[in-house]
Amino acid sequence: MGEAPAFIVDDLQNGNGFPISNGFGLKSKAGETTTIIGDKTYLIAGSDESIGVKIYDKSTGKWTIPTVLGKEPKPCKGHSAVAINEDRILVIKKGATPDDCIWFLEVDTQYVREQKTVETEIVAWSKGVIGNAQKPVVISGPSGVGKGTLISLLMKEFPSMFGFSVSHTTRKPRDMEKDGVHYHFTERSVMEKEIKDGKFLEFASVHGNLYGTSIEAVEVVADDGKRCILDIDVQGARSVRASSLEAIFIFICPPSMGQLEERLRARGTETEEQILKRLCNAKAEIEQGTSSGIFDHILYNDKLDECYKTLKKLLGLDGSTVANSQTVVIPAPRGIDLPVDHSVSKIDNKILINCGTPGSGEASKNLIVLDVSSLKEGAPGRTRGLDVYTVYSFSDGLNGINKLS
Repeated sequence: MGEAPAFIVDDLQNGNGFPISNGFGLKSKAGETTTIIGDKTYLIAGSDESIGVKIYDKSTGKWTIPTVLGKEPKPCKGHSAVAINEDRILVIKKGATPDDCIWFLEVDTQYVREQKTVETEIVAWSKGVIGNAQKPVVISGPSGVGKGTLISLLMKEFPSMFGFSVSHTTRKPRDMEKDGVHYHFTERSVMEKEIKDGKFLEFASVHGNLYGTSIEAVEVVADDGKRCILDIDVQGARSVRASSLEAIFIFICPPSMGQLEERLRARGTETEEQILKRLCNAKAEIEQGTSSGIFDHILYNDKLDECYKTLKKLLGLDGSTVANSQTVVIPAPRGIDLPVDHSVSKIDNKILINCGTPGSGEASKNLIVLDVSSLKEGAPGRTRGLDVYTVYSFSDGLNGINKLS
């Protein structure tokens, strides 16, 4: 990494500086940290309104303000920062809620490299989450094939295990529709910018309005300890497959076009013209779904009970996993409860957070160890795979360790 150390941990209170190529030292002000990775110094400055980023490039001797992607952290009372490796910086917010205190600033991850241009530097924020999430399930199939019925059966039998993401749309809400419940209603200009910034897994224009699934919407379901189900068409599945999201892709096929036509006509909800259009679209979808390589599994819904059993087996719910309608899924803790006053250091892949001195008479949380050796995913979604241990000290000198994840 050249002359600069692999990382520095900057205490907000002591104002320690760091060397720059011209020999001068830059001192951190209150609310700022400086972290050196290679020839670049990343200054993260917090205020009551936002958290900003500046980059000093030793090779050019210039400061730049990068384009910042991802969902930015809320303002906080201060923060600590430490480089995990050459591609990201761990930021621990002071005075934040437990589920909002761990963040990562990505500076050279694959996602950042894909967004980089010659004209500007790129960095990206990602919230850190303890533990891992189960892969979302993408289910596609032509109209009338029964995928909605299969999903309803899953939701009924395992209500605490599965959840739906809330889609975005630029159309106006109808009567009784609530923002954030039925859809995330948004302005077209806002959604177009977020699509450009890579915040959407898939989107489509329907009757002049945009509809789409954001990465954040899927992450929220996982944060609640549930497995997200995405009921989307083949084109949407293709977009999700091309994204960074790791998912299980399942395509539901009718036993034959003749039986599909019978099911559509039996519904009695469409005109002859609409039925013929749906059949034409279904034929094209089936050809794409079975030959495109998008889907990991193809199920033929001849007998609903048999198809449902196969679906459960694919999802590990065929008896090898104990689950029923009374099953309660308890989400893993998403963060850590830190006092405002703490210090941070790093040893290998362990971040040591010193929370103070032992109390008197009872166990006192003294040290939190954050293991970052198994990080997964990242911007523009969450960074998962964190392991957290708390080390307790007792007045008699004994120690205890508790793993949170």
